[in-house]
Amino acid sequence: MLHFDVMDGEFVPNFAISPPFIAAVRQITQIPFDVHIMVTHPLRYIDALAASGADLITFHIESADKPETVISAIKSHGLKSGLALRPKTAISAVMPYLSDLDLVLPMSVEPGFGGQTFQHSAIEKIAELHQISPKLKRPLEISVDGGVTTEIAPLAIRQGATILVAGTAIFGSQQPEAIIEKLRNGTT
Repeated sequence: MLHFDVMDGEFVPNFAISPPFIAAVRQITQIPFDVHIMVTHPLRYIDALAASGADLITFHIESADKPETVISAIKSHGLKSGLALRPKTAISAVMPYLSDLDLVLPMSVEPGFGGQTFQHSAIEKIAELHQISPKLKRPLEISVDGGVTTEIAPLAIRQGATILVAGTAIFGSQQPEAIIEKLRNGTT
């Protein structure tokens, strides 16, 4: 899948990718789109992102809108919903919503900037979510985003990560295809 970061310049200081950009990419591929919105008011973005071709929308538990309302808005478009949490936010913050989610994303860096170093506290969160997932009514995807490298990937996978988001590791490489293959296989 393709992972898009949408930022509003308020929740995080950067601006990134807009719904029209996502819609333009949608015109040339049917690959599933994983859209991670790092915005203060996610409800403002749901309709536009659904129209742009998103398949999965992940928003932050720390945002200003009520999580149950945002999840409902995402689901009303027939899309998958996810919740992300910053490195310092405890897993307990997302627990009340797990049965309504398709994905949880414990951030392994502070959201908003590429190229940061992986924070190993995310590994504990991945493992905790992996233990909880079988108890839910449907399997939970566990995504890891931030500082994911070919060295980190096997560790995250062993702890239960099902989706690896890699930007700098791929785009900063002289051999991106080889890096993608190593990430897919969980090898260093």
